[in-house]
Amino acid sequence: MRQPPPGYCTQSADTSYEAELFLIEAWRQMSPAEKVRRIREDSMACEELALVGLRRRHPHATERELQLRLGALRLGRETMIAAFGWDPDAPEGGYWMDPPSGAGEGVTAPRT
Repeated sequence: MRQPPPGYCTQSADTSYEAELFLIEAWRQMSPAEKVRRIREDSMACEELALVGLRRRHPHATERELQLRLGALRLGRETMIAAFGWDPDAPEGGYWMDPPSGAGEGVTAPRT
């Protein structure tokens, strides 16, 4: 078993030094296109998992609301309010406020 250099910490606490070396070498061997493909697939899988969680927590949410909630996971509450006038922390369904002038232009959503 190879030992890491003094002071070396793996990028993840649950990954051994040997496993990390293996993973780094595997990434070095991949073409740029393969790296992009893998990252895209992983990102899509993360988004699907996030949507599964949102559907479980908000079983009566519309697809529009689920997409807004997904956006809130990425952008945060303050950005969602500023950009869309929608508060993800409000009671079920959020609520629509008057967004700043020009915010969310091109985005149409029913007011509830």
